[in-house]
Amino acid sequence: MIPDNDELVISLLVYDTNVKRVLIDPDSSVNIILLRVVNEIQANDKVIPKAQSLSGFDNSSVFTKGEVVLATFAEGAINDTKCHVIDADIAYNVILERPWIHDIDVVPFSLHQVIKFPSQ
Repeated sequence: MIPDNDELVISLLVYDTNVKRVLIDPDSSVNIILLRVVNEIQANDKVIPKAQSLSGFDNSSVFTKGEVVLATFAEGAINDTKCHVIDADIAYNVILERPWIHDIDVVPFSLHQVIKFPSQ
């Protein structure tokens, strides 16, 4: 049996829009959303312009277009999520980092490709 090393990718309700290809990345230190997605969900007026350099593990860097706070909805957990807006061509529409995972009290299982929500 070949080990499953796939990333955990979900769909998530962001600002009342179902956004596909959302990467749950416990190793990331910032939340990222693509400028194209911000435009598609019609939240451009919520972007606060702020240029900041973000660096990846491969030493590549990208400058942000700004920051935006958007409501994310996951299994009844509603969270105002601050994201850095970038204009880039990457495989994911949104990348959510470790503090977001902790804020909504979930445990990501990339082996089983699920997120476990606490319940009674």
